[in-house]
Amino acid sequence: MMGVDFDKLYYESNTYLTGKSLVERGLSSGVFYKKEDGSVWIDLSDEGLDEKLVLRGDGTAVYMTQDLGTASLRFADYPNLSGITYTVGNEQDYHFKVLFTILKKLGYDWAENCHHLSYGMVELRNSEGEVGKMKSREGTVVDADDLMAEIVEKAKVGSQERGHLEGLTKAEREALYHMIGMGGLKYFLLKVDPTKKMAFNPEESVDLNGNTGPFIQYTHARIASILKAGGKRGELLHTTDLHASERELIKMIIDFPLVIKEAGEALSPALIANYTYDLVKQYNAFYQSVSILKEADQNKVNLRLQISSVIGEIIRKSMRLLGIDVPNQM
Repeated sequence: MMGVDFDKLYYESNTYLTGKSLVERGLSSGVFYKKEDGSVWIDLSDEGLDEKLVLRGDGTAVYMTQDLGTASLRFADYPNLSGITYTVGNEQDYHFKVLFTILKKLGYDWAENCHHLSYGMVELRNSEGEVGKMKSREGTVVDADDLMAEIVEKAKVGSQERGHLEGLTKAEREALYHMIGMGGLKYFLLKVDPTKKMAFNPEESVDLNGNTGPFIQYTHARIASILKAGGKRGELLHTTDLHASERELIKMIIDFPLVIKEAGEALSPALIANYTYDLVKQYNAFYQSVSILKEADQNKVNLRLQISSVIGEIIRKSMRLLGIDVPNQM
């Protein structure tokens, strides 16, 4: 429902067998050692870590056995991999330190390129407005499908209250509600630095005001409407003085490739999300400051339509990188 898919699925029944063979190999080479009960361990005290169980005495796997096997299979299946990024909650920090250390001791050079993106936990507000961690034992876990359905419904109610849905069929309207709801959910999660803890607010996620996905989606729809009304854009006839808001937008446009590069290097989609929000906020200031279609100077009309077109393209590219669709009408 969130538009996520996988190139390949690794089943525990397979990764366990591969992991077990790695443990047996490491046992024969002295990387691991066996205790009296037949369980297999590794001593990582010299690395500032503890002893770690890698195989139970009855030969059954633990999480570490499977993760060793999965890493090995991935690099075997994709030999051109430059590394693996594990996006997993920060409660598993220690586990991944141990995993990468063991892989290095087993002689895998590529283990140097394995990285744990220690993800901050997502908390939810309860009915009293209090923020707390979800706990399955206490029955406070929120079903993902229920949460997504709730957000799409909120998007539907908000869209119907605003109107602007003329000419859309029922199917098109339902698709729009889904687009806004999923855009709100994904953006709310991705605008926060992945390493930080956050509190998710369903109401706020689909709000048209503030740093939200629907705010950006709405601006894209506004630009699409302006470009449609503006018709065919001509070339700039001559240079012209720039309004302060135009100058600021052009400077932000130039920054776009650098933001994408920095986001990739930092493994932080939040950089893209917040750049796009700042760009959209600046575009709306520009929209309020100058006239686009009613401007008497045709050269300025063309310039402002060109700027609007580029901003619309950047919004589409940025949101696509975040897995978010943007509408032409909203």
